[in-house]
Amino acid sequence: MEQWCATWLEGYATRRPSTVRQARVHVAKIVDAFGAMPLQAVRPSHVKAWTAKLKADGAADSYVYALHGRLSQILADAVHDGVLPRNPCSRRTSPGAGRQRPYVATGEQVWALHDSMPEHLRDAVLLGAFVGLRTAETCGLRVTDVDLMRGVVSPAVQWPAEPLKTETSRTPVPIPHELSLLLADGANERTWMVEQPTGEQVPPWQIDRAVRAVREAVGLPDGFRFHDLRHHYASLLIEAGLSVKVVQERLRHASAKTTLDTYSHLFPGTEEATRSAIGAAITERVASVQATSCGLSAD
Repeated sequence: MEQWCATWLEGYATRRPSTVRQARVHVAKIVDAFGAMPLQAVRPSHVKAWTAKLKADGAADSYVYALHGRLSQILADAVHDGVLPRNPCSRRTSPGAGRQRPYVATGEQVWALHDSMPEHLRDAVLLGAFVGLRTAETCGLRVTDVDLMRGVVSPAVQWPAEPLKTETSRTPVPIPHELSLLLADGANERTWMVEQPTGEQVPPWQIDRAVRAVREAVGLPDGFRFHDLRHHYASLLIEAGLSVKVVQERLRHASAKTTLDTYSHLFPGTEEATRSAIGAAITERVASVQATSCGLSAD
């Protein structure tokens, strides 16, 4: 199994460097568990026992799900290559994604986080909470990608200077004049919207570390990440009454399903609206019948 994983990684090396780095981390975990086994000896029961142990050791459900997906990908390629008769991974062995409702920071918490961050990282909070940029997108956003006069942010690259993964991620995001004014301070003197005082690009880990350092002091829960500021952005759009399609476009999700899977609980309830719509139809019918009856009685 270890030899096949090494062969698989060699072929996977054509992907983006960040994607390959993540794959290497996953493969290391897989090799720890299955490396000594012959490839053909891996059974569904082994896979289920492995994911169960990962959970018992405290791994997050989403991480276990990702590892299972990687193992399935590696073994599926082995089947395609003719070195394995069938893939022991399937829906039956899948541990489930373990989705949880995202934590939505309040406006007060967002501004407290903004004010508590090092001064050169405060624009990062604005870009996360009010534009919905991901961490690597924030670090890769150039001043030339932001049209402050028209009020449009056009993400083009992610840290350090790699193209964004999908065409959807490059969708321009409109911003209000008020945000343009906040972002304009000193922007003409910089290359990157978020950069070191020395002019160097800020790496994602530096933003994440700064958030971890102050999140408890500003009332944010343990585990809150910079990426979670996107949830605040989504909540503002939903509270404003924007449709699922518009929220999807602003978050630059590939599909509305992703938006609904993550934020369905934030959209206004439809139970009362359903009752009102059906009630109105029945009321109209009753009124019509009563009017007809009254007309017959008059005759």
